[in-house]
Amino acid sequence: MITLLTILTAIVCILLMAVVLIQNPKGGGVDSTFGGAGANQMFGAAKSSDLVDKITWGLAITLFVLCIITAIMVGGGSTGGGPPLRTEGFLFFW
Repeated sequence: MITLLTILTAIVCILLMAVVLIQNPKGGGVDSTFGGAGANQMFGAAKSSDLVDKITWGLAITLFVLCIITAIMVGGGSTGGGPPLRTEGFLFFW
């Protein structure tokens, strides 16, 4: 089951990277340093739709949920039984 979740997470990551690269740059980022609006039109998408934004948010939320589920499953939900924590010499900042 964890292997399946890992594969799904990898697929969602690749799709999220592709969708982010497809999006039209909104400006005001690093791209304005290297050519401004002309570079945006040359290298960016001509028109970004709301569908691409919704897909981006959906994939991001899916990735978040998959990571949480995988972390819970790998953790096993054990509440104890391990060795006690040793804190001698550990500096706590809070």
